[in-house]
Amino acid sequence: MDYRLFPSLVFLVVSAVALQPSVIAASAASCSFPPELWCTSPEISRVCEVEAQCAQFQRPTNDAPLVNFTLYYESYCPGCQMFINGQLHDTYMAVSEIMNLTLVPYGNAKEMKKGSKYEFTCQHGERECRGNLLESCVLHFAPFPTAFKTIYCMEVTHNPVPNAQECITKFGLNYEQIVDCANGSLGNFLEHEMALKTNALKPPHNYVPWVTLNGVHTDAIQQKAESDLKKLICDTYRGNKPPACSQENTQPRSYI
Repeated sequence: MDYRLFPSLVFLVVSAVALQPSVIAASAASCSFPPELWCTSPEISRVCEVEAQCAQFQRPTNDAPLVNFTLYYESYCPGCQMFINGQLHDTYMAVSEIMNLTLVPYGNAKEMKKGSKYEFTCQHGERECRGNLLESCVLHFAPFPTAFKTIYCMEVTHNPVPNAQECITKFGLNYEQIVDCANGSLGNFLEHEMALKTNALKPPHNYVPWVTLNGVHTDAIQQKAESDLKKLICDTYRGNKPPACSQENTQPRSYI
């Protein structure tokens, strides 16, 4: 449930907190989120010290919204590849039915407009810019989970561009279409859109991989995503948990 769409619930929570001066004082001291966000996730309600007040609005339901998880990354970043090939892959294989995964391949790149197009400069050189473009085009043409399978296939090799054709065709996509996209104005536009999404982050990213959970980034969220992403997704989901949430992590199936 997006509690920002239900101001009456927010009012009740804020009112409940306001009735306890010691709690509101503690919350004000430790919480940087506005009241309308306090109950949008367990992580935020914990940081703002209003878990008890929010609990009545966070009971599991059968029609709970998916957990929105976004990864901001770049194609040749070793840390990004480790996260994609480990925590993200394993979690998506286990609990994809309760998460809405978004990938934004741009990272620490820079763009400059030249005429009607953009020129990109990437942290790991031209090959990374090429990888970002190819993966942006894969995301444009392929539905999930095919897009994620393809990008995982590219990133698990640690050299995405030379292995792009094999991975793209492996999952039934049109390689020529993806290449034409990456070489042309469509790919340029798509990568500019990735730049806009990355540059709009609040707080701004200062490293990659960088993650948001239901639109929120904190150091705690980042640390939990990197150490046990499945637990983070399962703990955040307010509906009935799938069986995988209560299972110990085991060796998952691979897309390769």
